[in-house]
Amino acid sequence: MKRSDPDQPKAMDPGEPVGRGEPADPGAPVGPSADRRSVPTPRGTAWVDLTVPSVPPAGLLVLGHGAGGDVTAADLSALRSAASRAAVAVALVTQPYRVAGRRAPAPAHHLDEAWRAVVAEAVAGFTPAPPLIVGGRSSGARVACRTAAAVHADAVVALAFPLHPPGRPERTRADELDTGRPTLVVNGDRDPFGVPPPAAGRDVVIRPGERHDLRVDPAGTADVVVDWLVRHGWAGR
Repeated sequence: MKRSDPDQPKAMDPGEPVGRGEPADPGAPVGPSADRRSVPTPRGTAWVDLTVPSVPPAGLLVLGHGAGGDVTAADLSALRSAASRAAVAVALVTQPYRVAGRRAPAPAHHLDEAWRAVVAEAVAGFTPAPPLIVGGRSSGARVACRTAAAVHADAVVALAFPLHPPGRPERTRADELDTGRPTLVVNGDRDPFGVPPPAAGRDVVIRPGERHDLRVDPAGTADVVVDWLVRHGWAGR
């Protein structure tokens, strides 16, 4: 995607307003047991908040944030907690542009390039490497889908996948969901960015009463994801 692409969010995803979901100290790790690491990428330094269970992990879940948000988003935080309790190692990735203090996202190919570097670093930290599940919310979900093959992911989890810009259903991004891997999409039924349809290899769960931020019941959204991971053998109970 080029910088001039009108579908690339310019500042933030609706549903992730400025001033909400920001940590008191942006440099502090997310969660009491998270270990924050700085990871060099071709596009600058990224942050990885890594939470590792006390038992050998059944899977490694790497998650990215939305365009104008961060890894403290309600759905990402709830999923980190729930997946960690289910013997999943969770890496929350802050893209370099957010580490640098910018709201406006980098071009898509910059996001993808940084993401590939961070995922490779995260996987290298485990011996043997557990199954790799990549994902994120909104823009982060798009990055994970686009790069799933390149990072050799076993599966993809897409929260609040923005199927199209609000009011522009003809500008569909459905092709990004053709990951070639088992994919779970969790969207709200009131999401102005639309709801992707199910397809072969793609499970779609629609959360009633939720908009793009998935803030109404983040614990319930996290349970949907963990249940799906358990069914595939990538999490325990």
